[in-house]
Amino acid sequence: MPIIRLENVTHNYGDKTPLCVSAIKNINVAIEQGELVGIIGHTGSGKSTLVQHLNGLLAPTEGKVWIDGEDIWKNKKNIKNIRFKVGLCFQYPEYQLFEETVYQDIAFGPKNMKLSEEEIKQRVLEAADFVGLDRALLAKSPFDLSGGEKRRAAIAGVMAMKPKILVLDEPTAGLDPQGRDSILEMILHYKKVTGATVLLVTHSMEDVARVATRVLVMNRAQVVMYDTVKNVFAHSEELENMGLAVPQITRICRELNRRGLALEEGIYTVGDACAALLPLLKKGVG
Repeated sequence: MPIIRLENVTHNYGDKTPLCVSAIKNINVAIEQGELVGIIGHTGSGKSTLVQHLNGLLAPTEGKVWIDGEDIWKNKKNIKNIRFKVGLCFQYPEYQLFEETVYQDIAFGPKNMKLSEEEIKQRVLEAADFVGLDRALLAKSPFDLSGGEKRRAAIAGVMAMKPKILVLDEPTAGLDPQGRDSILEMILHYKKVTGATVLLVTHSMEDVARVATRVLVMNRAQVVMYDTVKNVFAHSEELENMGLAVPQITRICRELNRRGLALEEGIYTVGDACAALLPLLKKGVG
């Protein structure tokens, strides 16, 4: 049974008014437990609106959202428990830090879960370790941290609730290459250790190519593709026509194909490109 299932989900802003706009339209998708799904699409395609339905921040105008086999709006009183099950970290989460200390900020979610102080402490320390945040920083004000440390502290606050589903909206936005790589490695480590389902909303096709197991592509408020990374990137020209920049290595291999090299479609990492090119080079092709 899929851990996430959306049935004919539509969300209208300004519903039943002359200014009504459909941010997402007739979404049908099922995501299995343990997947790391990259959600991509041009600005305004509906990515953020989609993921805000998963923990009840937005209610569908039409359709149903199922989480772990439960229709989340069947009993509105249960929405709070759904939000513990689906942890959502917004873009630039460091702007959401507000407590006096980093420890208190990370502990905010577990406290709302009515856990014991000992359990809260354990979760805070585990989450800090997951994101690579020095425990000595926990006693500091979050506003004394560096930009990268703030980002880690904010993500740790979501991880401390131990959600079955972790949703990260542009977690590498605004970071330098080293910071981006560090965050992606952290996400992979978290998924490996916890077995959680992770949804990564991003504009970076390189990030998707590096960490995702499947890719969900949105265009004009609708899901237009949901498949393995390889199968989605095999449609590189179609993706570019939607305004998405496929990985550079994919474009290079596509051009080599046009120039006569018989390379398969859907190459999206340097390692895949090397594996495809080396046998051709040994044969003296090129």
